[in-house]
Amino acid sequence: MAFDILDQHPAELPAFHAAGQTATRAELKLAGQRAAAFLNELGLRRGDTVAVWIPDGAIWLQLLFGAAQLGVLMVPVSTRLKLSEAQHIVGTAAARVLVVPEKFLDFDYAGAGRTMQASLAALAHVIEVPAEGGFQWLACEPHREISGRDADALCTFSTSGTTGKPKLAVHTQGGLAAHARNAGQVTEIRPGDTMLCALPLYGVLGFVSAVAALAAGGTCVFLPVFKADAAAAAIERHGVTHFYASDGMFDMVFGAQGSFATWRRGGFAEFAGLGAKVIDQAWSRWGLRLSGIYGMSECLALMAIRDTAGDARERGMAGGTPISPEMRFRIVDPGTGLPKEDGEQGELQLRGYNVMKGYLNNAASTADAFTSDGWLKTGDLAYAKGNEFFYLARLKDSLRLKGYLVDPTEVEDFLCSHPGVEAAQVVGVHQDGEGDVAVAFVRPSAQPAAESELLAYCKGGIAGFKVPRRIVPIDEFPQSNGPNGVKILKNVLREMAKPYLESSPSSTAQ
Repeated sequence: MAFDILDQHPAELPAFHAAGQTATRAELKLAGQRAAAFLNELGLRRGDTVAVWIPDGAIWLQLLFGAAQLGVLMVPVSTRLKLSEAQHIVGTAAARVLVVPEKFLDFDYAGAGRTMQASLAALAHVIEVPAEGGFQWLACEPHREISGRDADALCTFSTSGTTGKPKLAVHTQGGLAAHARNAGQVTEIRPGDTMLCALPLYGVLGFVSAVAALAAGGTCVFLPVFKADAAAAAIERHGVTHFYASDGMFDMVFGAQGSFATWRRGGFAEFAGLGAKVIDQAWSRWGLRLSGIYGMSECLALMAIRDTAGDARERGMAGGTPISPEMRFRIVDPGTGLPKEDGEQGELQLRGYNVMKGYLNNAASTADAFTSDGWLKTGDLAYAKGNEFFYLARLKDSLRLKGYLVDPTEVEDFLCSHPGVEAAQVVGVHQDGEGDVAVAFVRPSAQPAAESELLAYCKGGIAGFKVPRRIVPIDEFPQSNGPNGVKILKNVLREMAKPYLESSPSSTAQ
């Protein structure tokens, strides 16, 4: 079977701990064979689709390995979604089977599933399972015939959907198996090590963290719902050695009580502007070298990792060196497609086994996502430095100020160097006849500074064209809880910024 990550290490090693249950690799493999038998009895064959709308744990993994054995595509659905949002994903997937929890988070998933079934012609079965139960379908004779192949689609990951309805990035069995093995090797997971899986499996970082641990002979520790205290307790109780999450999650866990002496490797995606803070805390308190990472639904998480031996500033930057020579990147001018030299900013584009097969049942978006010569257009602003790249921002979040392309994080970092600013976010608002105009939102420190003081600080320390038109205090940045952690919603900030441009104290900035 292409997705054979359970077969590389002793069968008696524990595969996971979840909801008080521990299962060995052999038990998980057998459970997957029983899930394959159950899905086969429902009529699913190679190329069919099963949607999985359940929390992490034994049954989720059982269905993944069952689907792999049959060559069936598994489409995870976030348990945070409500009926209309989930129906969009299940309908887009043309799923024949939907698996739902009997009861979870005070929402009627089963009822919602039946409502979907009444309106989606392809959806033939809605299967209810315990939310935190052990393996299911124990009466099924294990299905040992292997139909799955390297090229078969195995799993999808939803895009963020901030500019429209989410798309479903499809990844193959061979690509996922190769990435699991490579990620486990590069992050130095050894048999007997333990990965804290605090992010959901339906998100690409949570999924890759889990399968990398399994591929390397490690054990996964699942949390049904992320809570900082529970995560800290799990690290201590299970001797966690590896943990990958968002910067905001690390910040919360560091504020909880616990001993993190066993924690050896970790990395984060920076969504909340807390990267420098968590890197400093991890080093000063536990001698732990956290590093920035890079990934997305279309190219898998942990596809690039920053060198843990680097200095703190560079380690905190998203990006890094691709974890396999089978992955390639290039930086190009987003307008002309011509390659950029080292140090020059442009769009990051990727090729390799880790790149999605395409968007499920969406040929137009798939065509738009790739260049004519087959490179994935990430839509990310980055620059190269030898064999590594440095992510700066989404291209749509970058600023064109007075004709200059400006990375907003440069202005944000400068504002944060002022003692009156705890955190900053900078967005651009298009003004007719002027182009992009920068507006900064700042979360004040305990000694807040007036807007005039901050504007003067910027004018004295950065180029005039980078100085924000307005600097607005804000208690909290608008954010959403995505599958990979909390993300700041810059599209919301752009809308919030518009009224502040009607009166501009810095209109003379050049």
